[in-house]
Amino acid sequence: MSEKRMLVVDADLVGKIDENRGELSRSEFIDLLIEGRLREREDGAKGGVEKGDVVTREEFHEFQEGAKELLRSFLDFFINYGLELGREPRDEDFEQLTRKLRTLARSHHD
Repeated sequence: MSEKRMLVVDADLVGKIDENRGELSRSEFIDLLIEGRLREREDGAKGGVEKGDVVTREEFHEFQEGAKELLRSFLDFFINYGLELGREPRDEDFEQLTRKLRTLARSHHD
């Protein structure tokens, strides 16, 4: 059996530990956190986290805009393809969707 010691910590910290430890004892939870943090440091020292593994806010925003543009192009293609085949939209919902998509496409190009 390992030797036991007492650690004095703020009551707020004990509250955070208890809220997050689940079925683990306080000691097990603290050990898990410390071991995880030490592994992160060790991996970082070995180059475990590559710069390419992290996405910046700007990169994510660019990805979102690219996905929106791809969706617009995709929808525009299928709407125009359907219209070129001579099938005029007869359904009111489809016509309304077509108008919204064209408005969206115009607002994007402005």
